[in-house]
Amino acid sequence: MGPWKAPLCSPFLLGSQSRVVRLLFLLLTLHLGNCVDKVDDEDDEDLTVNKTWVLAPKIHEGDITQILNSLLQGYDNKLRPDIGVRPTVIETDVYVNSIGPVDPINMEYTIDIIFAQTWFDSRLKFNSTMKVLMLNSNMVGKIWIPDTFFRNSRKSDAHWITTPNRLLRIWNDGRVLYTLRLTINAECYLQLHNFPMDEHSCPLEFSSYGYPKNEIEYKWKKPSVEVADPKYWRLYQFAFVGLRNSTEISHTISGDYIIMTIFFDLSRRMGYFTIQTYIPCILTVVLSWVSFWINKDAVPARTSLALMEYGTLHYFTSNKKGKTTRNRKLKNKSSMSPGLHPGSTLIPMNSISLPHGEEDYGYQCLEGKDCASFFCCFEDCRTGSWREGRIHIRIAKIDSYSRIFFPTAFALFNLVYWVGYLYL
Repeated sequence: MGPWKAPLCSPFLLGSQSRVVRLLFLLLTLHLGNCVDKVDDEDDEDLTVNKTWVLAPKIHEGDITQILNSLLQGYDNKLRPDIGVRPTVIETDVYVNSIGPVDPINMEYTIDIIFAQTWFDSRLKFNSTMKVLMLNSNMVGKIWIPDTFFRNSRKSDAHWITTPNRLLRIWNDGRVLYTLRLTINAECYLQLHNFPMDEHSCPLEFSSYGYPKNEIEYKWKKPSVEVADPKYWRLYQFAFVGLRNSTEISHTISGDYIIMTIFFDLSRRMGYFTIQTYIPCILTVVLSWVSFWINKDAVPARTSLALMEYGTLHYFTSNKKGKTTRNRKLKNKSSMSPGLHPGSTLIPMNSISLPHGEEDYGYQCLEGKDCASFFCCFEDCRTGSWREGRIHIRIAKIDSYSRIFFPTAFALFNLVYWVGYLYL
């Protein structure tokens, strides 16, 4: 049996091996075909992308120049858009860089803003792959610009360094954006009847100078007003509380004009006046109250306190005065004696003198009698007849009463003062 098994099994094994080899070869062929297809697809995708990139239109400098020339050809910048058809709508928004300082003497404040206006001009529509033309200030004078002015401005300055701080954008649908940076000294009439706890609303008003509301309509853009960080503002005595905007119509002889107004709410800081005014005044009153606790016989101590109080009051009153002109100073200097300066106090001691008769009588009394004190030399003083018909009040009693009355009166005054300022 052994010799016959080998010849019978060998052909069967060889046939099955050949089938396995063919199957593996077929699978390898299919796999390589799929890889080639994927590579071809990727190549096709790259080719498509490359074709799109190659076919993308390029915009050259000459094309922009041609667009601008075509827009300005026949354009009349003296006429507003849609004249005779409908009013031109101007959307405005303001970015506040800083506010301050506030000048309460001249009733004005300084503000630095970026003022933006947006409107549609159908004459500036163009067909191009560019959506917007970003232009500088050289183009501003060639198109129509709204004649907006600030109504309560005393002085306005546009920034021109290093170039005019103006921006112009023109979209392909005719929308125009025009911004510029301004520093304005605007009127702000401060109501000082609640000083130094006063609050104010300083306005900034603007409108068209020559176009009434049937020609130009102003509208607030959203957001209408934005502000920078207030901690860098030079408000000094004031604190920025908030802002609000409004729209009004002013009726004049030349027509009805739309007035846009921004109110900046300010409140005065109390810290400065607390340190410079309230605390020194309170300490002065307390210092004068201390004199009632000093013995009545300690005349030098009481006199020193009185002079100190007078000097303090003189310091406050002199500091509140404004600076005088040079001519007035020279005039005061010429009228004063040599060695004196403004603010010094001269007491004419020579004008204070006792009558000669009483002075002679006193000395005669002292010379003729042996008295323990000067007043005992007089007959009325020794007998006490001078007290007849007069109210006798002891100085010690006055001091004891004043120790209670003085702080009580000061506390009542403060109660009325603060209630009246804060609530009335």
